[in-house]
This record gives sequence, structure tokens and C-alpha cells, in this order.
Amino acid sequence: MNRFIQTLKNIYKIEDLRKRIMYTLGIILIYRIGSYVALPGVNPAGLTALQSQTDSGLMGLINMFSGGAFSNASIFALGIMPYISASIVVQLLGIAVPYFQKLQREGESGRKKMNQITRYLTVIILIFQSPAYIANLVRTIGSHHIYPFEPGVSMGIFSPFGISSILILTAGSMFVMWLGERITDKGIGNGISLIIMVGIIANLPFALVAEFASRFESGGGGLVIFLVELVVLVAVILMCILLVQGTRRVPVQFAKRIVGNKQFGGVRQYVPLKVNAAGVMPIIFAQAIMFLPITLVGFSTSETMSGFARAFSNYNGFWYNFVFALLIIAFTYFYTAITINPTQMAEDMKKNGGFIPGIKPGKKTSQYLDGILSKITLPGSFFLAFVAVLPAIVHLGGVNSQFAQFFGGTSLLIMVGVILDTLQQIESHLMMRHYDGLTKTGRIKGRSGGFTGR
Repeated sequence: MNRFIQTLKNIYKIEDLRKRIMYTLGIILIYRIGSYVALPGVNPAGLTALQSQTDSGLMGLINMFSGGAFSNASIFALGIMPYISASIVVQLLGIAVPYFQKLQREGESGRKKMNQITRYLTVIILIFQSPAYIANLVRTIGSHHIYPFEPGVSMGIFSPFGISSILILTAGSMFVMWLGERITDKGIGNGISLIIMVGIIANLPFALVAEFASRFESGGGGLVIFLVELVVLVAVILMCILLVQGTRRVPVQFAKRIVGNKQFGGVRQYVPLKVNAAGVMPIIFAQAIMFLPITLVGFSTSETMSGFARAFSNYNGFWYNFVFALLIIAFTYFYTAITINPTQMAEDMKKNGGFIPGIKPGKKTSQYLDGILSKITLPGSFFLAFVAVLPAIVHLGGVNSQFAQFFGGTSLLIMVGVILDTLQQIESHLMMRHYDGLTKTGRIKGRSGGFTGR
């Protein structure tokens, strides 16, 4: 406890770090307030039906990612996911389209152009998603809950209410994206990831209370079962931390002193290759893809959906989780490939006089690193997929659907990854100014491959 208090004092002493943390908290506060600001013309008293619709199922998952803004018919209802979807498309184009490959090689100027393209694509996606949300809103709460609150008045997407709401939803999501970028530039941590995490963690108290209450109902199992669930939750959190921090160390020998043609001594260092080098990005990407079916059918109710849409809108169902797991495995390899370049690593070693014992510098080193990366990425991707579908497995055991989302899945992995990444940045500020770190070892390992998208 004394160490914790001293750490807080050290953080307060560092003016730059203190300002960054306060700036980040201020931006998060703006985001949370905005998630409760309803669209102009919507009667908040009539949102009960929409909130019931988002209690469970894929709608509930979408609502969780928006921090409850979806069920509040908020100006931020569509959240940050359209921006992430656009980023997925642009990064995939960076592999297949020569123009985008050229932009990737242009460095900072190319990155700025790709970010601009991502923003334009986000607007296009929002133009399609906003009408779907408005159509579902009107159908769910009824036109009598929308200004002028008169039955029979058209409230379709081409009505004044529909057009204005589409513009507001589009502007709201772009504003959320801008808030995330401001956190990344002037705050602490990765802004986009923090906004996603804040939206998720806002649902934790309600899910915890709901699960606690359900355990005291008839046949719920009582306090003992609830405590067992908490123990299992802690164990899953520890597994997620191991997944984020796990590494394979590759020894690299560097020359220490060379006299004539003879080498005397040397220093051995290690290249840490992460078991999950892609971090939480594969699961965010896969989740964004899995949101597409519900968007394509216009947020219809399950009775009117086709068999395909119904199967992929049940996040506790077999086909949803099977495809979800496959996408995570594929995106893990994809994101690892664009994050870590074995050829560049081998070239850097060679330039600095380093080599892996028993492996020739250059192409052989690159192939060796690529082989190790492939071997450790395979189990990492399978473990990531298992943790992602764990909520569906836990739900089968009788856990409340809202609370089950925190037993792994997208929510827990994002929370663990973002928290570790933010703590690592705070610790870096402390260590740089010769203060003790947040832990006794002073080495918090953040996730790799955080969502930059700026």
C-alpha cells in the first residue's frame, strides 16, 4: 500500500505525465457524457424497448462496444467500430493493391495519406450504417416516441428526422475517432483502444450486479457459485496476461572488441519474439467483421432474419463462434506479418555486427526468425481464439450473458491488453525520470501491435 501511494506521488511530481493523464481523463469524460445525449427528436422515455432489445445477443455485444450509447439512441450510438472496419479494409488493401503498398513504403507521408483514405472510407461506411440504425430505432420504439410524437407522421430515413439523424450519427462517430486521436497525441495510452475499453468496462458493474442477483434466485446456487465464478474470472485474467506478455527469446551475439582479425569477448543479448505479437488487434478485426451480418439485414428482429443472418447473429451459437475463431487465427497471422518483418530484423542485426549463434547472417537469419515466428504464432493464435469463444462456453454453464462476456472474449482481452499498454507507458515516464516503476521488477510488458490507426 505504501508503494502504491508513493507511486501516485511520483506520478503527480512529473508535470508532463500528470497533464497527460488529466487530459486523457477529460477526453474520456466527454465521451461518456456524449453516450447519454440522445438524438434530437427522440423521446428518452420511449427507449425501454430498444434497451430490452440490446440486453442480449449480438445487439448486446454492439451496445457493449459503444459503451451503452447504442441503447441510449445517443449521438455516439455507432461508436468507433466503423473506423476500425475502415482500417481493416485499408490494411488489407496494403497487401493486395500496389498503390497502397507504395504508400506504405513512403514512410510518414504515405501513412498520412492512408489515414486520410481511412477517414473517407469511415464516412462511407457510416452513411450505410446510420440509415440501418435509424430504421431499427423507428421500428423498435415506434414513431410516436419521435418528435413531433404524432402517430402516422412519416419517420423514415428520408424524413427530416431521418436525414438529420444520419448526419448526426456520422458526425458523432467521426468526433469519437477524433477524441481517440487526441488521446494518442496528447494523452497517455492508445486513444482508440482506450475508448473501446472504456465502453466495455462501463458495463462491468451492471453485469456483476445482475449475475450476483441471479445467483440468489431459485436454483441459482447462492454465494458459493458466485465466488467460484469470480475465482474462474481471475484465472482467465491471468491467462490473458500470460498471452499478452509471453515471449520466445532468441540469443544474438554482438562483437565487443576486435583487434586485428581476432575477436575478443562479446556480449550476448536476446531478441524477444512475442507469442502473440499481434496483441488484441486480431480479435478486434474479427469482431468488426462479425458485426456485418446484423448490419446487412438492417438490424432486423430474429423472426424476420434469414437462416444465415440468424445463425451469425447468435454470438452464443456454434457457427458464429466457429467462424469467429477462424477469423481470429487468420488475422493473427496477417497482423503479425505486417507488424514484424524478419528480413528487416536480420538486416539490422547484420549492420550492427550481430548474429544468431550457429546461423549465417542475412537470408539464413531471416528464414530462422520467420520459422520461429510461425511456430510460436500458431499456438498463440489458437489460444487467442479459445479465449475469444470462452464466453459462449461459460454461458452454457448458466452464467448471465452480460457477465459471461467478461470471461474472456473480446471484452477481457481488450481490457487486459489496453491496461497493460497504458501502464507500460506510465512506467516508462517514471523510469525515464529515475523513479521506481509500477512493479518491483519495473518491467511491465505491454501488448504489441496496439491500434494506431491515426
